[in-house]
Amino acid sequence: MYGGGVQVRDWIYVEDFCKALDVVTRKGSMGEAYNIPGFNERKNIEVVEKILELLGKPKSLIKVVEDYPGHDYRYSMRGDKILALGWKPKTSWINGLRKTIEWYVNNE
Repeated sequence: MYGGGVQVRDWIYVEDFCKALDVVTRKGSMGEAYNIPGFNERKNIEVVEKILELLGKPKSLIKVVEDYPGHDYRYSMRGDKILALGWKPKTSWINGLRKTIEWYVNNE
């Protein structure tokens, strides 16, 4: 993990993202750009630690490597335009993470 995992990212479950694309396709305005946030900002370290916890694995598996120059500290977006189209994510961060892990475990 780069630099201790302090970077913040916005996480969204894949099915919520796909439904957002469908809403934009059907209700969005031609030529308009739409952000699709999950409204689930988390530090990378939090995500990695939760994955290990859900898999029953020790945190000692985390390998921290030197961060690279210019690494973005935070990715964030508002999503006002897609919310105005009536879309919002339905899957909580933890449920989406559980479903994602389950899929990967079952589809090695």
